[in-house]
Amino acid sequence: MWSSVVAFIKGSSSVVQLACVDFGIQWGLWTVSAALHTEKFYDLAGSSTFAALVYLAFDWSRQQSGPQWLQRNMVLVWAARLGLFLFVRVLKEGGDRRFNRARDSPATLFAFWTMQGVWVIVTLLPTLVMMDSETRRQPSTQHYVGWTMWAVGFVFEVIADYQKSVFRNDPANKGQFIDTGLWSISRHPNYFGEILLWFGLYVSASVGWSGRRHLLVLCPLFNYLLISRLSGVPPLEKAAAKRWGSDPRYRRYASTVPELVPFIGFT
Repeated sequence: MWSSVVAFIKGSSSVVQLACVDFGIQWGLWTVSAALHTEKFYDLAGSSTFAALVYLAFDWSRQQSGPQWLQRNMVLVWAARLGLFLFVRVLKEGGDRRFNRARDSPATLFAFWTMQGVWVIVTLLPTLVMMDSETRRQPSTQHYVGWTMWAVGFVFEVIADYQKSVFRNDPANKGQFIDTGLWSISRHPNYFGEILLWFGLYVSASVGWSGRRHLLVLCPLFNYLLISRLSGVPPLEKAAAKRWGSDPRYRRYASTVPELVPFIGFT
């Protein structure tokens, strides 16, 4: 049986092989997480998997063009920055509240690690397909549009995370909500940046595509829905309403500042 599985994987496309690497990493680390009853390396593992897959995808690419090289490096920069940021934060805070009811349940932890594997491969899929395809060796206007979207989103995310870290580290702000800087134009500017940069990488990856390949726009859309409707914004909005819902200043902030997209109010 196992020899058949190995033969199937070896005969598959690089994207299928990378998906196997992805879930192999997640499920391998799940065993460590379950044994140690900890989630502290969960986010770092997710970001590291992004880095590992895109590195391998470029290494296996038949072409290794300039656009593929830059696309790879953008993912690597994003993964390194976010992974380290989240790892330092969880160490400082002593844990991740999402796992309060999961640490002692191997089955629940398995669901978390599996969902992370799905998030990684789906979000990264347009870039992996780009690496596995013949692409223009010189950047086109569409490449630059996508990379500009990535840059704007990345800067938004980095600045928003920095501003919130500074705010939280000031004892005078204990128990308060942030409504300054980028947080004055979006209640979740870090998530806005995250969504924008992945849409940008889809735009740059899809140069020259035709037909069904454009269905891969569903990948950044999946990331958007995951953040805006499930695991990102909703629990934070619920927690904020519970904590500051009786504060007139917060109610005014929540009613006047867009939840996600600055200025236009689209969520």
